[in-house]
Amino acid sequence: MTVDLSILDLAQVGHTETVADSFAASVDLAQRAEQWGYRRIWYAEHHNMRTIASAAPAVLIAHVAAHTDTIRLGAGGVMLPNHSPLSIAEQFGTLAELHPGRIDLGLGRAPGGDQQTFAALRRTMASADRFPSDVLELQGYLRGQSRVEGVRATPGDGTDVPLYILGSSLFGAQLAAALGLPYAFASHFAPQALEEAVALYRREFQPSEQLESPYVIAGVCVIADDDEAVAREQFLRARRARVNVLFARDRRFTDAEADMILDEMPQGRQIDQMLTYSGVGTPGQVRDYLDWFAGHADADELIVASIAPDREVWRNTLGLVAPAPAASTVQSPQSTKSV
Repeated sequence: MTVDLSILDLAQVGHTETVADSFAASVDLAQRAEQWGYRRIWYAEHHNMRTIASAAPAVLIAHVAAHTDTIRLGAGGVMLPNHSPLSIAEQFGTLAELHPGRIDLGLGRAPGGDQQTFAALRRTMASADRFPSDVLELQGYLRGQSRVEGVRATPGDGTDVPLYILGSSLFGAQLAAALGLPYAFASHFAPQALEEAVALYRREFQPSEQLESPYVIAGVCVIADDDEAVAREQFLRARRARVNVLFARDRRFTDAEADMILDEMPQGRQIDQMLTYSGVGTPGQVRDYLDWFAGHADADELIVASIAPDREVWRNTLGLVAPAPAASTVQSPQSTKSV
């Protein structure tokens, strides 16, 4: 690879799994990823989603960090409108004190759930409008330069946890450029504005205390297997799973129903658009795709999300395309545990 590789672990809960199973898989993956040469692993804040267990990123990061030694861990990201900047400074300041030099803090503006969930979190849509000022307030706490008179973050004060702006639109690109922060684009599920946003960010970037020159991380989906047919079948299953997550209500679509939606309905086109940037195939094919994508995205680093529904293929994918590929992987296409 011509750029660093990192992992976005969606902490998915498989159809036959418990949340505890998901957390155990995340720890196992992180321990392997240290050996495989990945730069970092991030966990994203999602709410009210039965298939994703990373609603509390700081807690999950603490658990994984306690079972690993060197790999960087962080939020990709914390949805800042859901929280006060002081509470996030204290949470990630605690992590930084416990695991010096290993903690990242990516910040997003979206709620991480639907409007009902936003209300349940005691937030309003106006909270998102404060995002730029909240980022600055949070940064002040972490740098020991509080913008709120008489208030300091303990822990957090002076830890200078590195901040990253996450986004899928021009707003995030402009903010990251203006503040001189790294920019992570969510092209693994919202690819439309990738090229325009990255170009704007690089063009308008202003050097800062944290960062002298622009730094772009781009997300991309991957499924790899020594047997290309297995990878393709897993990709179809992943698309079907998206149909159920996004459009099923109190039922689960059959494979035939999901395929009809994918092939014949606007919702299927929406899912395929979300998965525009997906490397699927043999390890060599996926690595070639990642090399192409790094250039296409003008990225300094790629963060890959394994979307294989089979838990073993999910894990093995990340071993097969790793900077230092695993010497061996465990193949079990018949596994009953699905992500």
